[in-house]
Amino acid sequence: MDAVSHDHDAPLMGRSLIGTSLTAELGDDERGFRAVDPSTGAELAPSFRCATEADVAEAGRLASAAFPPFAASSGRTRSAFLHRIAEELEARRDSIVARAHLETALPEARLSGELARTTNQLRMFAELVERDEWRDPRIDRALPERSPTPRPDIRSMRTAIGPVAVFGASNFPLAFSVAGGDTASALAAGCPVIVKAHPGHPGTSELVGRAIAAAARASELPEGTFSLLFDDGHDVGQRLVGSPDVKAVGFTGSRRGGEALMRRAAERPEPIPVYAEMGSVNPIFVLPRAASARATSIAEGLHGSVMLGVGQFCTNPGVVLVPRGDAGDRIVGELVERTETTPAGTMLNAQVCANYGRGIEELRRAGARPVARGLDAAETVTAGVAALWEVGLDEVHAEPGLLSEVFGPSTLVVRYDAVDDLLRFAEVMEGQLTATLHAEPDDLDAEPGLVDVLARRAGRVVMNGYPTGVEVTPAMVHGGPFPATSDGRATSVGTRAIERFTRLVAYQDVPDAFLPAPLRDG
Repeated sequence: MDAVSHDHDAPLMGRSLIGTSLTAELGDDERGFRAVDPSTGAELAPSFRCATEADVAEAGRLASAAFPPFAASSGRTRSAFLHRIAEELEARRDSIVARAHLETALPEARLSGELARTTNQLRMFAELVERDEWRDPRIDRALPERSPTPRPDIRSMRTAIGPVAVFGASNFPLAFSVAGGDTASALAAGCPVIVKAHPGHPGTSELVGRAIAAAARASELPEGTFSLLFDDGHDVGQRLVGSPDVKAVGFTGSRRGGEALMRRAAERPEPIPVYAEMGSVNPIFVLPRAASARATSIAEGLHGSVMLGVGQFCTNPGVVLVPRGDAGDRIVGELVERTETTPAGTMLNAQVCANYGRGIEELRRAGARPVARGLDAAETVTAGVAALWEVGLDEVHAEPGLLSEVFGPSTLVVRYDAVDDLLRFAEVMEGQLTATLHAEPDDLDAEPGLVDVLARRAGRVVMNGYPTGVEVTPAMVHGGPFPATSDGRATSVGTRAIERFTRLVAYQDVPDAFLPAPLRDG
């Protein structure tokens, strides 16, 4: 294998990065693929060689060998590494943003902002691991005089779990992909990372992977600290999750994909945790007094949230509950006007666009009534046309399929009669990433338990706002009960994300010299 080039201007190679080396070039009898410009359907050079079973095994072997020294490295060492990754990404900003725009059709301004978010979260974890508080060290000193039995000296803390497999997301080619939050939190914990790049943006993934490889080399870290594998199907992902060298998985994507990885991980001789963020409908509850007081502003904000990024956010509000009556009618009327003048947008790729079309048809078959449709577009092959639907809450209870996620610029208005109806709905709805309330003070006085119920059913409760846009702060929670995620105890955003890739270890009566530094006396 050839060495990875750290030259900022080196051409894309289309080869996986395994430690400090590139895999072989694409052979005549091997499987490869190309990225596609979603706005034109044109294929983009170069061809990317799909990683082989041997490549996956080698990446796992190197990661396993790198784990002990990397996990034992100081927080200061890992902090410097994360800072260096951020610097390498910023040095490559222009080429990364330009390639990501070609592969996803996302606006360059949005991508530049996403790169800033990516570097910010790397630096957030760098600051976290400078100190040992994140390990939650606890010390119960010995009580030799305790009766009837003495108490031993017991000390515990969090430690890295082992090599982590990370899956790139289609809709965030930077912040939830190769150098995204899963990678940042795993590396911060001391876990080597093997990334399976998303096939929708392989060139972007290679450029970002080079930045991480350059940072690892400059930081003199073990060879297997980071690897990047390409594939346009499911073989590499299944092999990674089945690899005995991999000890945890981070995934952002569809429910179908997340559950497939969960099953594979559970079937292993040694089952491992899969932290899968699988999306949700992120319901917005508009209470009666809020509807009367703010119909226009609610409709305006809701429409902007639904259409943001052509609806391609896991926090897209796919369901909005609106009261029957004049105030609710005004909200729906405003939404109809805005939807009918919304231009179609280019979606991330042909597969996402096709899935959106299927989701729309499934809503129709389930009984949703179309009330508005956006403008068509003849200029793109992956056009996402806005759609607005309406049903009654009683219909939703009778047909749960109406609450299936539709990934794209679509939302379903659900009309209800009384606030009590909202409480009953909230108590039985599936787990969600977010739940949003638009309410005036008197609304909440009339139904004080609604916030508590939503907190049981969602990872983030939003008041008088909109769920799209996830702030990268230590306190943020981006998770939720199943099926929003595979493990509702975890978050993929915020400093608590590091906990996913750790386990607890207790040391009983271990001499001070053999304890990890955070547990030693003094």
